[in-house]
Amino acid sequence: MMLSKKVDIAIEQLKMYEPETEPYYLCYSGGKDSDCIRILAALADVKHEIVHNLTTVDAPETMQYIKSISNVIIDKARYPDGTHKTMWNLIVKNHMPPKRDARYCCSELKEQGGKYRIKLTGVRRAESVNRNKNGGFIKIIGKPKTTQKYAAEVGAEYEVTKQVGLVMNCDNDESRRVVELCYRTTSTMINPIIDWTESDVWEFLHYYGCQGNPLYQCGMKRIGCIGCPMQGYNGMKSEFEKYPIYRNNYLRAFNRMLANMPNKSNVTWRTGLDVYKWWVGDDPDQLSLFDNVVEAVSYTHLRAHETLSDL
Repeated sequence: MMLSKKVDIAIEQLKMYEPETEPYYLCYSGGKDSDCIRILAALADVKHEIVHNLTTVDAPETMQYIKSISNVIIDKARYPDGTHKTMWNLIVKNHMPPKRDARYCCSELKEQGGKYRIKLTGVRRAESVNRNKNGGFIKIIGKPKTTQKYAAEVGAEYEVTKQVGLVMNCDNDESRRVVELCYRTTSTMINPIIDWTESDVWEFLHYYGCQGNPLYQCGMKRIGCIGCPMQGYNGMKSEFEKYPIYRNNYLRAFNRMLANMPNKSNVTWRTGLDVYKWWVGDDPDQLSLFDNVVEAVSYTHLRAHETLSDL
């Protein structure tokens, strides 16, 4: 399909699903895909708020770029007592670093934003196998029995995701009715560029004069959190070489994590540096978070590696 046709479809569907009582919640990361939906929302002339959910581990260049975009709201996740959530205190709270199979950082810092709103995202199937299998123009997560029952009653075409949510690729009245019913009690996402390729994205951005995040000009293919385990060990190490202050922040957080472990006698790591080496793949003999070997945590070593002020 020609890109011009994809753009027309995206604009038409953005207009179709526009909420009547409030703006779209446009999830803006500062990456190329979220730049696409930002421009598409403007072209469609739909009401929308551009919101960046602060992770506290975005690259400085990314934050500078985000702040250069007009009308971006920077939202900070909070605990029930009102204090800000950060990567650093989440590590302490969860007693482990973020991992590929335990991405609490995403659920706590990014995915809570826009609750009970219709969210616009830059998700594309081509980005990953998981998104290819579980992605659609509309994705609804939450209260599966209710949403599936209603979708079946109105005749909407849908698939069930592994998260027991609904994915709908159609753009008819039935799917619109499902969204209108469900979004106040679920997490409802509209993905306007779900079927776009990377070349589509760049062609579209360049046509509208958007060069994107400057990190792309530095050779980066994807923009994300510094230290994200999804990029693999080599990617993590490369980023920490470029941004050593973030490496020190992680060390500090790992030290605090160890000091606040609920059962210190079962912890085999002695220092935050031990955790770091395991995390980035420099300690191949340590294969799990805990094992049967019992070592006492050395608080002298913990303090020795606290190179930064309190976070």
